[in-house]
Amino acid sequence: MTISQDKVVAMHYTVTDPQGNELDTSVGGEPLVFLFGHGSLIPGLEQALAGKAAGAKFKADIKAAEAYGERHDALTQAVPKSMFDGMDVSVGKRFRAAGPDGREQSVIVLEVTEDEVVVDGNHPLSGIDLSFDVEVMLVRDATEEELDHGHVHGLDGHADH
Repeated sequence: MTISQDKVVAMHYTVTDPQGNELDTSVGGEPLVFLFGHGSLIPGLEQALAGKAAGAKFKADIKAAEAYGERHDALTQAVPKSMFDGMDVSVGKRFRAAGPDGREQSVIVLEVTEDEVVVDGNHPLSGIDLSFDVEVMLVRDATEEELDHGHVHGLDGHADH
């Protein structure tokens, strides 16, 4: 069985940046388990996985545009510090905020001055090409319940309670 729309996939991965720094890994822990074709993964990794079978081991180099997207300068802005009244605001803190289109997005604090807070709404990995080392552990059909719910209910298709 190969990876395609509505298949459940379990995989181990290690992701690195262009300098070879490890950003995340599932190796040594639980595999990542997801319903393929439902937007759970970055587009480039999903494309690289399509057609692979259990036991496949491969490396995928994903350009920023197919990972977390390019950086957008317009998503970095200075806002009045008064918007954070009563909150602990410091560099590196994350907050949820309304974006320009009204949808909620995550922002990270880049700078705090006496009057302003500079926030960045870009994903922390935007603008970065990523390399994935992947091992596909399992590919199976999704259960009807998983398809109805739009997510996986464990490796074997049963919810862990």
